[in-house]
Amino acid sequence: MLTIGEFSRICRVSTKTLRYYETMGLLQPWLVNPATGYRFYTADQFGTMRLINRLKAYNFTLEEIKLLVVTFNGERSSLSAALQEKKQELLRQKTLLNQRLRQLDGDIENLRQGCSLANAGDEIVVELTEMPAMTLLSRRLKVREGDFPQAYQQSFGILLDKLQKQRLTMEGSPMTLFHDDEFSEEGLDTEFAIPVRETTEETRLFQPGLCLKTVVSGLDADFPAVYARQIQWAEEEGYHNADALFEVYRSDPRDDPQAFCAEIYYPVRK
Repeated sequence: MLTIGEFSRICRVSTKTLRYYETMGLLQPWLVNPATGYRFYTADQFGTMRLINRLKAYNFTLEEIKLLVVTFNGERSSLSAALQEKKQELLRQKTLLNQRLRQLDGDIENLRQGCSLANAGDEIVVELTEMPAMTLLSRRLKVREGDFPQAYQQSFGILLDKLQKQRLTMEGSPMTLFHDDEFSEEGLDTEFAIPVRETTEETRLFQPGLCLKTVVSGLDADFPAVYARQIQWAEEEGYHNADALFEVYRSDPRDDPQAFCAEIYYPVRK
């Protein structure tokens, strides 16, 4: 058996961390001397410690690790499913990070050319257009900013499944509506929707009417800058917001990120 200090040194984990793992039930000592309180571990526990460290490196929380290590006892199918899900999460983060890096490169280049980042939206094209009424099959929920790609994929998967099961006819491109007036730490009130021809108990009528429209392309598109420019345009021309702003996706960002195309609409009235 190994003392807690020896186990700590070999595993490169502090004794304080080992005691915390014991408290939360993640990794218990093999033996605790009732007289001295000294804690002992065995070589057989190295494998568990390696698994814990590996999962921590993949950004699993300690509670998630406990579920996998203690509850499922490292069972392969559970571990495999968890790792697959974590891989998708990290890939989404990688996509967002690459997007930020490309945006950063663009900002650096703009500064080199003497452009102002604060006025980066001046070149954004805004046009006034009349949008027809449409029947929407939708799913509405609170979505945090970092969870949007996952919510997008899950929600449209659910909606497309309903579309097939209810034999509904798709009448337009998928879209997302944002109902909040301001940002919330709890997430944005988001409605994922697909325009359909038929009317059912699960559909609703959406009548956006007069809208400001801007077309964006590529995942590097600065959506907040577009929103800001549309609001500025509306104020300058004497228009006011009339309904939830919405985005219409003319292509799926998962197919070809650089070929991604979307239309941003801001409903207005005089």
